[in-house]
Amino acid sequence: METKVLELIFINAGGKKVTFSLNDPREDLTEVEVRGVMENIINKNVFNSNAGDLAAVSSARIISKQVAEIYEAE
Repeated sequence: METKVLELIFINAGGKKVTFSLNDPREDLTEVEVRGVMENIINKNVFNSNAGDLAAVSSARIISKQVAEIYEAE
C-alpha cells in the first residue's frame, strides 16, 4: 500500500521552518496552485507558530511511502 503526504514548509517570523502535513494530496497538484495556497495562508494569517506568524514560503513536497504488510494480528 502506498501513502502520500503533502508537506508545506514555511519560514516563521523567528526565521525557523514550520511544516504542515496533509494526507492524500490530489495527484494533479501544480506548483502554481500550491504556492498560491501557501501565500494565501500567510496573507490571511491562518496559522502561527511558537516563534511567531508565518512570514515566507520555503518549499513544498510530496512524500511517498510504500508499506508492505508481512503480518498483522487480528
